[in-house]
Amino acid sequence: MIEESIVAVEDDDERREGEFIQSLARGLAVMRAFNEDRREMSLSEIAQVTGLARATVRRFLHTLAELGYVRVSGRLFSLTPRVLDLGYSYLSGLTVSEVAQAHLERLAGQTHESTSLAVLDDLDIVYVARVSTRRIMTVGINIGTRFPAYATSMGRVLLAALPDDELEERMKRIEFMRLGPNTVKGADELRAELARVRAEGSAVVDQELEYGLRSIAVPLRNAAGQTIGAINVSAQAGADPIATVRERYLPLLKQTAAAIERDLASSQSMSHLTRVI
Repeated sequence: MIEESIVAVEDDDERREGEFIQSLARGLAVMRAFNEDRREMSLSEIAQVTGLARATVRRFLHTLAELGYVRVSGRLFSLTPRVLDLGYSYLSGLTVSEVAQAHLERLAGQTHESTSLAVLDDLDIVYVARVSTRRIMTVGINIGTRFPAYATSMGRVLLAALPDDELEERMKRIEFMRLGPNTVKGADELRAELARVRAEGSAVVDQELEYGLRSIAVPLRNAAGQTIGAINVSAQAGADPIATVRERYLPLLKQTAAAIERDLASSQSMSHLTRVI
């Protein structure tokens, strides 16, 4: 238990004499205080869980927030997807990436196109699993790669799932840039696209992130119905209309998302993903 580990850290003063860094242990304890039952907490609640002084907890929280690992909303604190940066090599063999990988490989085999899973980190998407069938972008995509959410199909799915107030707060901070020939030009155009995503349950992006790149995405949800990620199929843009793209890939994407959700639930990995996100 985290409370027991903190007590051990507080009581073992002799460790300060050696190589044990108590401040690092306390900072990690603050991060570990969050779990599936404590996704958002006030400063006082974190202090109670960890057994640390409020002033100590405050310093760690504001340091973590400055580094992007903690999100502040009023009096409440929560972890951000950036904590994934601390353990991508470990995550690649665990939980969502492990469960999703086989399904993404199957989807790539069915579509003969590249498939990916991403989560939202503030204004960006972060890739946590991917199967590449061919090079379709000028930049390579690996686990940990980031792209602006507003210009990607997975980003649109993830942004559309946010509560209205949180979405509007992020919209104010988006710096719209022309990344491809069809990139959305501003907040009003993006709002219209997100409304369509909410209504249809999927997103299609046609040459907005890069010239010649088209993708379609659907949400990945936990047992409570919360969107925790998105999966997509990305391909080179061709002569086929968008309606044909939806007809070709959307049913397979939905089947794949449902299969991943079932496997996550049965392996009890969903709670771990919710905790780190």
